[in-house]
Amino acid sequence: MVLLALSAAGCSRTSAEGATPVRRLVIVGDSLSVYPSTEQSFPAELQRRIDEKRLPWTVTNAGISGETTSGGAARFENALTADVGAIVVALGANDGLRGVSLTTVETNLAAMIERARQRRVSVLLCGMETPPTRGFGYSLAFRRVYPRLAKKYAIPLVPFLLSGVALEPGMTGPDGIHPNAAGARQIAETIWPYLRPMLLLNSKWTMCGPLPPRSSIAP
Repeated sequence: MVLLALSAAGCSRTSAEGATPVRRLVIVGDSLSVYPSTEQSFPAELQRRIDEKRLPWTVTNAGISGETTSGGAARFENALTADVGAIVVALGANDGLRGVSLTTVETNLAAMIERARQRRVSVLLCGMETPPTRGFGYSLAFRRVYPRLAKKYAIPLVPFLLSGVALEPGMTGPDGIHPNAAGARQIAETIWPYLRPMLLLNSKWTMCGPLPPRSSIAP
């Protein structure tokens, strides 16, 4: 509805200078965001899809191996440069493996979402799961953190980042955990249906002027 209204209003795809303004998409993640290499990672695959669709976005891979939600929250402000229009939060896997308090995980993720919203930056949250090494109760409660936050903040949620990759032969490297090139492409495939509408919507508003009040933007 929003996109149709903008089209009817005659919004141009070009800025006053005749060039489409390029916005930045930041991927805040852990080793899942940087394997098997920077060039073959899922953020790089997302950039290729963006380029194929000729969308005015450039991807910054801010993934760090071993990162936790605490580390992500601590450096999150530095990721919010002036040209950032959207952020993918793909953190929590290491927290789950280490048995970090779920209150801590949820608080850290919420802090990142709130900081982004304060800066009028769109957020795509990627759900994580963790094996029952800390007990099935912990694993189930961990999984519920992500949809709860997505509902609370009315933001899009990728149900499980590693859908089609975890435990799938041929999708991981020698360690059986991190994605290989095929796995990284599958992660991008999983994210894209949730990310593309968000990028299109933000591109439209950017091309037409300042962002509208958040209440008028569909999640």
